[in-house]
Amino acid sequence: MTQALVECVIEDERWHDLDLPDLAERAARTVLDDRGLAPERFEIALMACDDARIATLNAAFRGRDAPTNVLSWPAQDYPPRADGTAPPAPAPGTPDDPAGLGDLALAFETCAREAREYGRTLDDHVTHLVAHGVLHLLGYDHTRDGDAALMEAIEVRLLASLGVANPYEEAGAHRPG
Repeated sequence: MTQALVECVIEDERWHDLDLPDLAERAARTVLDDRGLAPERFEIALMACDDARIATLNAAFRGRDAPTNVLSWPAQDYPPRADGTAPPAPAPGTPDDPAGLGDLALAFETCAREAREYGRTLDDHVTHLVAHGVLHLLGYDHTRDGDAALMEAIEVRLLASLGVANPYEEAGAHRPG
């Protein structure tokens, strides 16, 4: 049996209604495969929490005292690069000792509310947020226009391969985080 790429810690029981471990694993593996990285050589921790918990984390790490949909903590600091270019690939571990890519956190209430507002299923919205978060763990960002265009193009292509519609074309769509 293949070792899980994503270790899920479920703090809020409502996440159990979604098959989050399978969904997160599928999304994360798709991102790593697409980026030419062997999923069995990496690991990611994902905390599935509520708005109160993520608001505390958002305040502590980003100085924003409000809940958000997804937070990411990359294990590696990526150097500045030219706007719109891919970050360097992280060094892989081994299947017996995978390299940590970092941590993600998802907030149930915010994810569920956004899914309703955007007319998406919760599965599709969370798939998008996990893929988005994993790209952040790999050093992708969306603060500059070129970086945002690159990251969104990758997301749209990967989500299509997972059967998820382009989240940036839907009414009311916005960039996660």
